[in-house]
Amino acid sequence: MTITGVVELTLQVRDLAALEAFYTDVFGLRVLKREDDRVWLAAGERSRLGLWLPGGKEFGDEGGAHVHYAFGVAPGTLDAIVATLAERGVPVKGPVEHPGGDRSIYLSDPEGNVVEAWDFFDRGEGAEQGTDALAKED
Repeated sequence: MTITGVVELTLQVRDLAALEAFYTDVFGLRVLKREDDRVWLAAGERSRLGLWLPGGKEFGDEGGAHVHYAFGVAPGTLDAIVATLAERGVPVKGPVEHPGGDRSIYLSDPEGNVVEAWDFFDRGEGAEQGTDALAKED
């Protein structure tokens, strides 16, 4: 079996409209589809972010606690994202430069999910080695 990437990530949310507004406004994600209990957003060319209200779903999904996830971004875009977040009063940690030369910012969405924007696959070791660079110890 060959995995080609993460196609979908779904967050359980309490305020669907607020989270949709946050992700479309701050990160420029495009709405793919709206349903009564969920919204699908394009997160790059080959993945989507789902925002789902609590409740039973068709495949037994139950939702639950979330820890952290990262959006991939192109080098040179983090400062613009930080400026957009500052305009909206969203606190940001970073940009943080990592040992391989890649950079990240960290923030919380309106429901407390930790979101990273990371240029890993376009800089330094990530650009050179892909996911193999992630296997190295810190």
